[in-house]
Amino acid sequence: MKPAKLFIVTAVVLLFCEGKTLAQKEEQFDLESFIEELFNLQEEDINYEDLYESLLTLYQNPLNLNTANAYELQSLYILSSTQIQNLQNYIEQTGKLITLYELKVIEGFDYATIERLKPFVTVNSKDALVDERPLLQRILEERNNYIISRYERILNQKKGNGPKESPDDSRYAGSADKFYLRYRVSKPNDFSIGFTTEKDAGEQLHWSPKNKTFFNDFWSAHIMIENQGKWQKLIIGDYQLQFGQGLLFGAGFGVGKGSETVNTANRVTLGIKPYTSVLEGGFLRGAAASYVLNKKLNATVFISNLKQDADIQMSDNTEDFDGYFSSLQLTGMHRTPTELANKKQVAETVLGMNLNFRPNDRTEAGFIISTNHFSVPMLRSDKPYNKFEFKGQSNLNMGMYGRYQWQHFLLFGESAVSKSGGLGAVGGFATSLTPRVEFAMVLRSYQKNFHTFRGTSFAEGSRNINEKGVYWGIKYTLNRKFYLTAYYDTYHFPWLRFGVDTPSNGHDYLLRLNYNPGSRIKLYGQFRSELKDINFNIASSNNNVVVPGRKDQYLIHWEYASGIRFSFKSRIQFSEYHLIAKKTKGYAFIQDAVYKNGAWAFSARMALFDTEGSQNKQYAYERDVLYAFSIPAYSGQGIRNYLLIQYRAFRKMDLWARIAKTTYYDRDEIGTGLETINGNKRTEVKFQVRYKLN
Repeated sequence: MKPAKLFIVTAVVLLFCEGKTLAQKEEQFDLESFIEELFNLQEEDINYEDLYESLLTLYQNPLNLNTANAYELQSLYILSSTQIQNLQNYIEQTGKLITLYELKVIEGFDYATIERLKPFVTVNSKDALVDERPLLQRILEERNNYIISRYERILNQKKGNGPKESPDDSRYAGSADKFYLRYRVSKPNDFSIGFTTEKDAGEQLHWSPKNKTFFNDFWSAHIMIENQGKWQKLIIGDYQLQFGQGLLFGAGFGVGKGSETVNTANRVTLGIKPYTSVLEGGFLRGAAASYVLNKKLNATVFISNLKQDADIQMSDNTEDFDGYFSSLQLTGMHRTPTELANKKQVAETVLGMNLNFRPNDRTEAGFIISTNHFSVPMLRSDKPYNKFEFKGQSNLNMGMYGRYQWQHFLLFGESAVSKSGGLGAVGGFATSLTPRVEFAMVLRSYQKNFHTFRGTSFAEGSRNINEKGVYWGIKYTLNRKFYLTAYYDTYHFPWLRFGVDTPSNGHDYLLRLNYNPGSRIKLYGQFRSELKDINFNIASSNNNVVVPGRKDQYLIHWEYASGIRFSFKSRIQFSEYHLIAKKTKGYAFIQDAVYKNGAWAFSARMALFDTEGSQNKQYAYERDVLYAFSIPAYSGQGIRNYLLIQYRAFRKMDLWARIAKTTYYDRDEIGTGLETINGNKRTEVKFQVRYKLN
């Protein structure tokens, strides 16, 4: 070891031994709280499953900082491009890291960054060794090998599960029970095998090939191997794709706007990813392969044929086509005769190729071409806002993407064209202006006739169409305890949208001050304001006018861990919605407590809420069983409680039980249609077992 290196490492170790708060590592890492803190979105019910699983896999198989490349490190959304560059320069100049806390001497790595990073990384030299065992032996002996079984039910009877009031009444075909089963064995950069199956509440549990039902209603499976000679990845089954900024293919890993305002601006090319969610649409089903043409260039080819739900309608113009559908139905619910009739009515075939050029860790360029073909034409309603939407059976997309690291600037972008001639483009940069200030900027332009079915690049809308915008994000580290994050996003919709009868505008911004004095206390305050044009109905004339509506959101969150066993979280959320001269309000007071004692862990919450109108719904993350997320909307007046119990029965088996109850004080009926519950209480139960096979 170099003398200078030895001196640095010794000094760092002594420094952190003296500073006990950093040297002490939590016995159990709270992954759910990590996701909530880093990607705190307050108004959307988002499926975090892909992000959760990716981070959980990294937690179980951490990246080696001495060997990980820039793309792998950036996929954590924790490190900025400048921090990654400084880390790689340090290793190149002084040699491999010996201890994780050596990061402290690298410019840009403060206490908060190291604490967020350390669950997902290692400096173990053994990780660099090549595993020479046969593939089958590696699979059979892999420790990340488990099966999960879950049962859920709403105890209150819904109208859809009750007796018919007349012979013509529609009711759910199956029971109110929900079943989930999952198996997976995987190791990063080596292999992944698994399946997931689910029966939703109200669906039948039976074997009926005629109705495309095989016990549970939904099944998904995959087999993937990696780094087999020049074959970088091979997958058969269900998968996703992530290239460039996600303009054509985004694998559900985009975080978008949130409290992490800089590192999430840029997307990372992940290529082929197994699909393990239970969302029953939007993924790919077939085969895909990535092949290394040379050290700098690889090619990915993919083919998919997926049957999806749709309501087939007969066409009045029989000269063009017999039937059509207006949209794909992605709920995955098959409970009623209508839902069962719409099941898997449209087959979508996707075929494509990607070329990815990476001469080094600082440069990337890629090209994508893909086609989509539907077995039945798509034809949306004749509403004015649908004038430029996709119609027909086939679509073609071609796109290019790239990124380049120049000194402290990371430049990135992607552009594409669809068969209609519509263009889409997104690009920007991220940089460290000073060691304390990080900044990002993203520009996007998606024309009103740009059509892509799996694009998830940076946007205000849910799809990459009919939008132009500019986003600025900044992070300022005041000192070791305080840091500030903020963003401002302004956008324009050139054509009409659902619920907005003219071209419209909007903007939103967020300010968040974080205070982390040590490992036991976390405190932050957050303000977000959004102004967006919407339709407003004038009762006297029954006409709509487009006016701006503004929503202001306030949030204070305090977290305290009194040692290893107890931790507490307190949260206050408040919002105001302004529309013309009318103002409505909503708030929620939330108290969480967690107690851990040996093999047991107990989590509980009490939440009080009072909201006016749909615009003031309060969203708050709740702890749940492994691989499940709960972000309910608190609406109306009421109280919500839950209790989650986790028990490690023995080394290979974990058990969870959860009960949640919501009591409303402003209604005697909950829900609508077949989901209606008579009364003002709703109680949910959930049980889960995970068994590790190794």
